[in-house]
Amino acid sequence: MKTTTFRDYIETPLGLIVVEATSKGVSKIRFLNEDEEVLNDLPNPHTMDAIEWVDQYFNGESKLGFEFPLDLDGTPFQKTVWNELCKIKYGTVVSYLDISERIGNPKAIRAVGAANGQNPIALAIPCHRVIGSDGSLTGYAGGIGRKKWLLQHEGHTKYGHEQLSMF
Repeated sequence: MKTTTFRDYIETPLGLIVVEATSKGVSKIRFLNEDEEVLNDLPNPHTMDAIEWVDQYFNGESKLGFEFPLDLDGTPFQKTVWNELCKIKYGTVVSYLDISERIGNPKAIRAVGAANGQNPIALAIPCHRVIGSDGSLTGYAGGIGRKKWLLQHEGHTKYGHEQLSMF
């Protein structure tokens, strides 16, 4: 049986974000690629809740975790990593090594990085708060410019003092 996907969009300072959900919960929050078509789908209560949260995040009103249900498709390992990512507080960063140690598998740094890269719920599952052990901004599905902007938005001055800009 095919699951119905609902979709809604929100314009942000970093471009258009698409939110997808099933009847069970939010399944994706991601930046829309420039070449992607905007589809005229109907939202559902889950997409509307997520859109409201994203709007509050960009307006600096939401510094806590989200409260909408999720319907994630991933391996048990990915879900373990994503669950750990949810514990990273607003305004803080951790390394891939930190995450691998927190899940009890300190040698799984690359696997943690891969799971981080497959995170389907941008912003709410804050993979942008994961950095290299040396403090470098490594990898982000939305692009390093967006990662830097998000960290600056959350108060990190280490990644540049210039005006918040993606470019």
